[in-house]
Parts: sequence; C-alpha cells; structure tokens
Amino acid sequence: MSSLTTGALASTSMSLAPHVDSKNTFATGDKTFLLNGKPFVVKAAEIHYPRIPREYWEHRIKMCKALGMNTICIYIFWNLHEQREGVYDFTGQNDVAEFCRLAKKNDMYVIVRPGPYVCAEWEMGGLPWWLLKKKDIRLREQDPYFMSCVDRFEKNVAQQLAPLTIQRGGPIIMVQVENEYGSYGEDKAYISQIAQILGYSKCQDHSVPMRLELKL
Repeated sequence: MSSLTTGALASTSMSLAPHVDSKNTFATGDKTFLLNGKPFVVKAAEIHYPRIPREYWEHRIKMCKALGMNTICIYIFWNLHEQREGVYDFTGQNDVAEFCRLAKKNDMYVIVRPGPYVCAEWEMGGLPWWLLKKKDIRLREQDPYFMSCVDRFEKNVAQQLAPLTIQRGGPIIMVQVENEYGSYGEDKAYISQIAQILGYSKCQDHSVPMRLELKL
C-alpha cells in the first residue's frame, strides 16, 4: 500500500473548461478527504505500469481492487517518455492515459506522481540521462536548464492526463509534487516552482487549458 506522506499532495481541479462536471469533486475537508462532498478514505495500492506488460494492466488493477483498494498510485517515468530530448512517447507500453482509463473502467481512482524525480528504484530516479550532457547542471534545484526541461515535459504529461481528472469525469483525484524530497534537499522555492509548473501545464497549441491546478 502506498504512503501518502512522501511529498506534497494536492487535489486536482480544472478551470476555464466548458465540459468540467461540477458534480465530480475531490477536496480536503476537516481531517478528511471529500469525494463529491462526502468523506472518503484513500486506500491506495501502487502499480508501475512500465514494469507490467500492457496486456496485464487491467488484471493487476482488478487484483488491487480485490484486495480492498480503491485507488492506484502511479509514477510518471520521465526517462521512459522522453528518452531523447524533445521526443515524447506516450504510446503502447508507455500509454499512461490508457492505464488511467482502465482504472476508471474498474471504478478505481488514481493519484498521479509526475516527479520530475520519482525514485522507484529506477535508473536516475526517472530523470533522463541526457540531462547530464550539460556538465554544470544542478538536478532537483532551480537550475534554469533543468527547470526548462521539467516544464516542457510536464506540459506533455498534462496533455495526456488533464482530460482524465475527476472534474472532467476521469479517475485522477490528486497529483504529488516531486518525491521524497525532504530526504534530499530543503529548497522550498524549488518545490514551489515545481508545483507552479504542474499547476499551469497546458497543451502545446494552447487551444484547451489542460491545467492540473494544484491547491497546496
């Protein structure tokens, strides 16, 4: 079962979108989460979609539900989706949106953990290797080059997942900012900037406000 204390978690909300369903809400209340205005206990399992063949995704989701879980936590592995700088892949085994749709199909909610760092006993904690080609880069800090790469990547993540937030009838109820950062650094300004990036990620053509607006 996944711990919900490893990073800053925020309820998702979509704004300025005509097809947002006001009946689908997730928020924090007095010592409880509120799903559609009613107290809700998050019982979360964790599934790493890259480690499971796509053909078995739904089977694993069903297993989690059979264990009494109601939510799936997922990491977004940056170095999986952007193996070459500027080239993004959210297809096939990397189709994280389809994984979320399968969760919805099975009446499971989703907590998205898009990093940029995810740990997960994964190479470089999910950070892409090509970042290191810049010799003076400072990872997980307010390094201008690092932050510009994070911003670009998270915009592509939002393009995939913003339509699947609970306010749009999807299963995504929360987004986590960074991961296990307290054991690595204390740069609150960096965390705030990551939260802002996640909160204002839009689709590339800016035609639809694909925002994952965070309430910290």
